[in-house]
Amino acid sequence: MRVGLSYSRCVRDIVDGVVDIEDVLVIISRTNFDPRIDEQWKGIWHGYRQRSGWSNPEWMGYPETDEGKFREVSITLLEQGKLHQPRQFGMHPHRMPYIWLETVLPSEELETNPVAQAAWNNFQVIAGLTGVSLDKEAQ
Repeated sequence: MRVGLSYSRCVRDIVDGVVDIEDVLVIISRTNFDPRIDEQWKGIWHGYRQRSGWSNPEWMGYPETDEGKFREVSITLLEQGKLHQPRQFGMHPHRMPYIWLETVLPSEELETNPVAQAAWNNFQVIAGLTGVSLDKEAQ
């Protein structure tokens, strides 16, 4: 499972097939928008395709015909509860130099390490809330 730390770069990786959307636990974004609202989506689409004062042009090399792919991924992430936007709650996260964090499933240590067991239990709750399906062997 992956935790993303950049909306534009994570969506780009999903569109490019570098990351499977089913492997995404959550993306913690610096955005505050709803991709289902045309006006808001247009601002995001154009903002990430050209140099501007508020974003890096992460989608600059993509043709207009790819807009539907980017929007579809964005809507799917939002509707699956995988797009967390702290700015909607008054927070202003900084841009991180890295894009993805990998979560590692603990092994037999769970039985001997109560802290690892608690973390694993919390992970399963979060995965369930976001609609992520876990491997049967990992449950």
